[in-house]
Amino acid sequence: MGEGNCIFLHLSPLMTKKSKPRKGLNRQQKRDLDIEIGFLEGVVRRDPGYLDALQILGDDYTQRGKYQEGLRIDKALAQLRPDDSLVHYNLACSYSLTEQHDLVLKSLETAFACGYRDFKWLAEDPDLEAFRADEGYVKVKSMIRKLKVKKA
Repeated sequence: MGEGNCIFLHLSPLMTKKSKPRKGLNRQQKRDLDIEIGFLEGVVRRDPGYLDALQILGDDYTQRGKYQEGLRIDKALAQLRPDDSLVHYNLACSYSLTEQHDLVLKSLETAFACGYRDFKWLAEDPDLEAFRADEGYVKVKSMIRKLKVKKA
């Protein structure tokens, strides 16, 4: 058991994928993503609990700029894996991309309670850029300081 009631789960490499900094996609990349999205939507329709497919689909939606769809997937993943720190971190990113900063803070709190500790990435992740300008980010930095002191 981890901190609180969170269980640390072993994730496949697909589940631990981090967002890449966003660059404009060329036409071919958009087309390829649209094809992959269409395929994965079919897979998920047939098997709504297929975690790896959901994770990739959520990442693809976000990469394609379909933030509401990505948020929908991240909410589903949070219900399927309520004790997974990375799922809650990704949900926080989706909330940031959809400018729901109060929910970013709540999701990051949950991610920390479940064991998320990649604070360097959190400070650099382009998905959280808008949130870092929000007053809630000051609270996150305070939580991080407390977690670092607790660890030492």
